[in-house]
Amino acid sequence: MPGIHPTAIIDPQAELDGSVSVGPYAVIGPEVKIGAGTTVGAHCVIEGRTTIGRDNRIFQFASLGSAPQDKKYRGEPCELVIGERNTIREFCTFNIGTPGGGGVTQLGDDNWMMAYAHLAHDCLVGNNTIFANNAQLAGHVVVQDFVILGGFTNAHQFVHIGAHGMTALGTVLLANQPPFVMSEGQPAKARSMNFEGLRRRGFSAERIAAVKAMHKALYRDGLTLEQAAQRIAGLAQQTPDAAPDVRMMLDFLKNMPQDRGIVR
Repeated sequence: MPGIHPTAIIDPQAELDGSVSVGPYAVIGPEVKIGAGTTVGAHCVIEGRTTIGRDNRIFQFASLGSAPQDKKYRGEPCELVIGERNTIREFCTFNIGTPGGGGVTQLGDDNWMMAYAHLAHDCLVGNNTIFANNAQLAGHVVVQDFVILGGFTNAHQFVHIGAHGMTALGTVLLANQPPFVMSEGQPAKARSMNFEGLRRRGFSAERIAAVKAMHKALYRDGLTLEQAAQRIAGLAQQTPDAAPDVRMMLDFLKNMPQDRGIVR
């Protein structure tokens, strides 16, 4: 294959589209599948049951699909699935899943993963996220769409991070972070909502006003989570344009790990 450097080691059973480029000294295992237009940098190791979609750019020294850092893992056939058009920078480490967590670690489409980002076993990351340098997820973490994690952010296992949220440099998430929230600190505290990010993504003034009302219910009025959810539910009738945002918030509060609570 013309895009394969002669020093790369690719197992004959690996399935690579003819347009895939592989750099010097990369190692690709037998159960790997890589889609059209993807480039793999020098010295990358891609192993395990790993499926990578189209037009990804994987920089040098990344390690994708290795066994999970879970002492209970015994070699079961688990997976890493990576979507399309992702940028995966130097020294990123993404592990496969485990039987106890669904068996799949997943990264969606159009994500920007900076150097040393880590996805532990069974993490589920959506689309259009940004992980700054050294953002690290423990096992079973869920990250929804359009999340931005500041450098050196660490998320405790099983934590959920809602869509359009953001964390500051060095944030430690020990609790769930609802959609739209901006947090900082060790442990993380909610500071505001990501209003500027929402404006840049085309949210109308009415939708942003509804997000402000959700923030007030969750953080300003001393309500329990149940009481806050009831108030938030009423916003869909008051602001019909915000109904999808309200539904997303309510679904998050319902489906997040309840023993983790939310950042306060």
